[in-house]
This record gives sequence, C-alpha cells and structure tokens, in this order.
Amino acid sequence: MKFPKIHTLKEIAAIIGCPYVGPDDFAVQGMNEIHVVEPGDIVFVDHPKYYDKALQSAATIVLINKEVACPEGKALLISDDPFRDFNVLTKHFRPFVAANVSISTSATIGEETIIQPNCFIGNSVTIGKNCLLHANVIVYDNTVIGDNVIIHSGTVLGADAFYYKKRPEGFDQLLSGGRVIIEDNVGIGALCTIDKGVTGDTTIGAGTKIDNQVHVGHDTVIGKKCLIASQTGIAGCVVIEDEVTLWGQVGTTSGITIGAKAVVLGQTGVTKSIEGGKSYFGTPVEESREKLKQLANVKRIPDILNKLK
Repeated sequence: MKFPKIHTLKEIAAIIGCPYVGPDDFAVQGMNEIHVVEPGDIVFVDHPKYYDKALQSAATIVLINKEVACPEGKALLISDDPFRDFNVLTKHFRPFVAANVSISTSATIGEETIIQPNCFIGNSVTIGKNCLLHANVIVYDNTVIGDNVIIHSGTVLGADAFYYKKRPEGFDQLLSGGRVIIEDNVGIGALCTIDKGVTGDTTIGAGTKIDNQVHVGHDTVIGKKCLIASQTGIAGCVVIEDEVTLWGQVGTTSGITIGAKAVVLGQTGVTKSIEGGKSYFGTPVEESREKLKQLANVKRIPDILNKLK
C-alpha cells in the first residue's frame, strides 16, 4: 500500500509514538508485507527468527521490536509491539468508512455495465465497461474490476485477510488495507470469496474463469486464462501462473507458486511449489502419473502378501 504522499520517518514515528533510528527526513512511501515490499516501504517483524529476512528485504524502513544494527541506507522504527503498530498505520492511512447507500457515490461504473438488485458497491470501487454483476454481489471498498467481467450471485470481493496473531486473551487480527483487482474478461461463479490483500493486491488475471464456491486468499496472484473449478481453496500469498487448471476441491498451502500450464487434478493438496506444464494429483502432491502408479501398487499388496504366505 502506497501512501497518498511521501512522509518522513519522524512523521511516521509520531503516528505510532515510537523511537526511531535514521534521519528525521528519511522518506517513507508506503507499507507492505515482506513478500511484496519495495524500497520506500515499511515492513514489520516481531520475532527474532525473521529479523534478518526483514532487515535484508527490499523494504527500507523496518518496524521491529528490538534495537539492532541498522543496515546502511535503511531506517528502523523501534516498537514494543510491531503487529499492533502496523495496524495503527493501516487505520491511519486506510481507515474504514461506513456506507449509507448500496452503490457508493465515489464508485466509478463503466458504460453498459449492469448491476442487478441488492448488490453492494463500496467506496472508491472502479468497475469497467460491459460488466454484469448478478443479484447480491458484494464489492468492498477500493476494489478494481476491468471490462467484460461477469460475477454471479452471492460472490464477495474484498473481505478481510485471514491473518491473526495469537495473544493470551485470544486472536488479534492484522487489519487489511489492500485491494482486489479483477482484470478484463474474467468470469466468477456464484458464492465465491476473494479476500483483499493485507497491504497489497489480490489479483485475478485477464481471461481467467472461476467456478462456483471458490475461495481465494489474501495477496494471491492468479495469472491469465486460468480455469479454477468449484470448491477449490487457495491460501494467501500464492502465485498461480498463466493458463493453470485447478480441478474441483483442490487445496493449497500459502506462499507457494504453481507454474504456468500446470494441471492439478481434483482433491489434490498442493503442499509445495510445483513446476509448470505437468499434471499433478494427491496429497502430498506428486506428478499424477507417478501417484497413480503408487495407488495401483497399493492395490497389489493383498496379492503379494498371499503369495508370501
């Protein structure tokens, strides 16, 4: 998430009330999670296991819970609770604005787009030309929808990321300040849920078609001309490259990449990154031909035992 204007390190420290290491006028352009940070961004880290990863990332401002040696060209924000203060910044720069109408006056809707009854279109939403949103579609704030997009009833675009920190008193939610981006010529079935990014964008590439009852987690990027069948669950921070096919009830773990033109057969659990151009099946995932050979061999076990007797 980029800020509307460049702020100084001193200004950001004042918002969260913490000391800092670096020049007062050190430029701060935005805030992001570790997997999408760029120079000028703030990244937060609150566990020693990940200190080095954060300090060596592209981010030039590190919100951290220990004063450590500051890498050259970077700055530190020293907080007793970086998770909490990251939320403070999200609230400050992307506050929740309550709606009082079904279609926000700040939404931009293209020519020949049809929005059926009982839809909700949030603040600062952009919808392109020649789209069709069927009844009861919910589009949260800041979502961007391209041209020629069809979205079926009951689908929700832009709900919060499923991202929590365990506290003694319960689970503390990391607030979501990102967006959902739906590119041109995408089709989305009924009762799908596509969560917005925590700070970045959850993106569905041009020409991709999604069946009913599919979930896409926060900050996931789906490429162009993919096919995703019903009851598939895609975790957060997944990269699905172009022309991938995911058949019904596929599930993925977070932070993996599925290579271009891969085909994942139904009920597969994608537990790791997989190469493109191949077919996969099973849990844990393997190339489908190898997995089917294994299953065939399992069926032979009773006969082999009988022969051994």
